[in-house]
Amino acid sequence: MMGAQTEIYWTTFTHSLFNGLPLQVAASERGLCLIALPDDTHMNLKLWIGKKFPNAKLIEHQNRLSPYLEQLQSYCEGESTSFELPLDLQGTSFQISVWKALMKIPFGQIRSYYDIAKMIQNPQAVRAVGSANGANPIPIVIPCHRVIGKNSTLTGYSGGLQAKEKLLRLEGYCDYTVLGHARFDF
Repeated sequence: MMGAQTEIYWTTFTHSLFNGLPLQVAASERGLCLIALPDDTHMNLKLWIGKKFPNAKLIEHQNRLSPYLEQLQSYCEGESTSFELPLDLQGTSFQISVWKALMKIPFGQIRSYYDIAKMIQNPQAVRAVGSANGANPIPIVIPCHRVIGKNSTLTGYSGGLQAKEKLLRLEGYCDYTVLGHARFDF
């Protein structure tokens, strides 16, 4: 007897914070599993879903995602500072430990990659923390934008450094240096 096919629901979310470009939002029955930032393609969404949820059926369904969209809208409008959403985290145990640490960074505050490595009690894993941060499938909700270089430089962000800067400014944090993708001090 075969198990039931997993259904993943997706839709788009558009806000001026991202220059009116759509984010793709996806959720399983368990919770939010992916926010693809504007530079990502729908093909990448399909590939990610196929890898993390083999044989899943991808269904476009805005109503099913409305609770997620409402909270994203409230955050992007500066009306809320946190998310109360079920999450369906798909990653290695190390990645998930990093993502859970990221969720402990308060709104409007930042941490360095080293700070996150210490939070997960693995201070030697700074570069691995950076990789896990970059693999975060639920940016914004899991606030990887709140991680900057130890020397206060903005470091890479899957949605681009301008998006990271906009998110930090939305949260009222402006004490960083913009150096692009120069060498960072993690």
